[in-house]
Amino acid sequence: MQNFVNFFLGFFIFKSVGAASITDTVIYDSEFYDIPLGELPQPFVYDENEQSDQLKAEIGTALPSIIQESYSSASLTDEPEEEASTPKLIDGSSAQGSGVLGPQTQDGLSTCLLCTCLGTTVYCDDHELVAIPPLPKKTTHFYSRYNRIRKINRNDFANLNNLKRIDLTANFISEIHEDAFWRLPQLEELVLRDNRIRQLPELPSTLTFIDVSKNRLGRKGIRNEAFKDLHELQHLYITDNNLDHIPLPLPESLQALHLQNNNIQEMHEDTFCKMKDFTYVRKALEDIRLDGNPINLSKTPYAYMCLPRLPIGNLI
Repeated sequence: MQNFVNFFLGFFIFKSVGAASITDTVIYDSEFYDIPLGELPQPFVYDENEQSDQLKAEIGTALPSIIQESYSSASLTDEPEEEASTPKLIDGSSAQGSGVLGPQTQDGLSTCLLCTCLGTTVYCDDHELVAIPPLPKKTTHFYSRYNRIRKINRNDFANLNNLKRIDLTANFISEIHEDAFWRLPQLEELVLRDNRIRQLPELPSTLTFIDVSKNRLGRKGIRNEAFKDLHELQHLYITDNNLDHIPLPLPESLQALHLQNNNIQEMHEDTFCKMKDFTYVRKALEDIRLDGNPINLSKTPYAYMCLPRLPIGNLI
């Protein structure tokens, strides 16, 4: 009798615990975190088999809603419309070609694919180029350093009315057409250092910076009065060129003149100053480098009376 009572009580307790675990346990859905599932307007029914089949179908065939919307809203035309937000790096309109990638080179490759175009600047450094590539019309800065360019032709920079800086450092340039630069109305900086140039062409009056160091100009490479009309010129670097004289006259705007490591042996007293006007002061020209030349600066003391600073060079 006692065993029967124990069995009956055990069975009753087991039923009570099992029922409580099913009906009283509160389960929360992530979308209704604070609401018990039992209080939802539509009771949640979970069917393991149905849910598994539905999940497989979604994994195998369904697209995310965002992708579906983009596909449904896209225009199914043969030619896709150009996106208005696509930034154009450079305007490549020219006689040879136009568009975001610039004009085409002789090899049929767009300049902005061969080089790098950022804004209105074109970088062609270290690309084994043997000639100046055709540039977009709106180019303002052009860099083509460490290439194999040997010649600058008459029309290499034609119609580039916005061009302000040309840097052709470390090429093999030995020949420059007389009209290659002077037709550029806004050219301010010209860098031709470390080449094989024997003759400077005519230069535009807009230049403020010239660097033709480490070339082969010698005694005849710079024409008479080559810099006279460059009224905006501030920096003139002609080092390592085997020059035997200082190219005169120099514009009043000049601030720095570097002539070191040449073959300059003498200087006149009116090279920088005006011997007939002892009140004349040349305030702008503060940096003159003549070191590395076989010249004794102490022999012409009156040549520096109008300058704010003495030239750097041999005083013995």
